Amino acid sequence: MENPYRTDAFNGMRALVCGASKGIGRATAELLATCGAEVFAVSRSAPEITGCTSIPCDLENETERKAMMENILDGGPIHILVNNAAGPKGGPLLDANLDEFEAPFKRHLHASHQLVQKAVPGMKDAGIGRIVNIISTSVKEPIPNIGVSNTLRGAMASWSKTLSRELPECITINNVLPGFTDTDRLASLADSIHERTGQSVEDVQSIWLNQVPIGRLIQPSETAAAIAFLCLPQSGGIRGVSLPVDGGRLRSI
Repeated sequence: MENPYRTDAFNGMRALVCGASKGIGRATAELLATCGAEVFAVSRSAPEITGCTSIPCDLENETERKAMMENILDGGPIHILVNNAAGPKGGPLLDANLDEFEAPFKRHLHASHQLVQKAVPGMKDAGIGRIVNIISTSVKEPIPNIGVSNTLRGAMASWSKTLSRELPECITINNVLPGFTDTDRLASLADSIHERTGQSVEDVQSIWLNQVPIGRLIQPSETAAAIAFLCLPQSGGIRGVSLPVDGGRLRSI
């Protein structure tokens, strides 16, 4: 996808993108860097990403998160924070054990909260802050067979909406809700449904696409473009929203 923004759109801004090793996180890190931001791309594996500084960090580990943030903030404020992490495994909610909630909540809700707390003072001093959480359309319409994920995403959306009423005026927080996106995560969910129900992967994918008016999977670069839009200095009037990037799948208004 061609870069939809000016190459100097984020000049002078420092961005932290979590879950940046692949998929939507990587596409977002690449786009922000292409548009002039100094990007810190955080993931467990920390692969090399063009134009970015890759940083290894396990978002489930509070000590690692704290050290990572302190190291980045030593060089100046973070103006853009993109909260993103791998989703929980699939399966019906009723089948989930309590310990299956612990790790996902640590790497999503706990990590996001800690990173926001660390980033906000610098954003306030700089006079601008943009926080975007990559969650899911399941916050509006729960998706079958990903019960723990549905629960977690709802918690993230409520957390974000609450913060939108508390943060300083110069800082915005918003959510992007990816739909069926062409990522390893979606392929993994299709395999999980196949193993549990016996449906072929092709049939699972066909059922998904039949729900999407544009008739195809969303590309990570398309979702990254929406995230970048919410991070623009000119997007300060958008606050506390959940923006679906789903090809029109959601039936709710």
